[in-house]
Amino acid sequence: MNNFTLLTAAIILLVAAFLIIRKNKHCQIQFEMADVSKSMIQNEQMKNYSFLSGMRADSYFPSFLVDKCENILIELCIKIENERPQDLKQLYKLTHNATNKINSLEDEFFENDSEIETAAREIIAMDFEVIAKAYSFENADIETLIATRNW
Repeated sequence: MNNFTLLTAAIILLVAAFLIIRKNKHCQIQFEMADVSKSMIQNEQMKNYSFLSGMRADSYFPSFLVDKCENILIELCIKIENERPQDLKQLYKLTHNATNKINSLEDEFFENDSEIETAAREIIAMDFEVIAKAYSFENADIETLIATRNW
């Protein structure tokens, strides 16, 4: 093979690699939504809590996406109850997993002319804090609870 053929093949491979990386960057890991409901929560405070009420009151946030976020928070409560984290490190592992699931919804928000912006960020963070306190983690740091957030 001559140098021109090798150079052409290398360029084609680089372009293909770029397109694959770009596609994967935009296709974040999609988490399967758990089949959960508030009635599955044992903690009475959280069972009666109105998750994401500020987002529900604002038509900027599509209801079905707020439902998905709520589902993630309900699942977090159930995981805390089932796994019974003994310290903040174990709690943070659970909250980071939930935060990553919310991160995975970012593109869906954009596709529906919405986003997890300042107001939503504050509402979601507040709910993580309420959850931590409801399960006796009063010293949980709110920023650490949601440290893996993209929003």
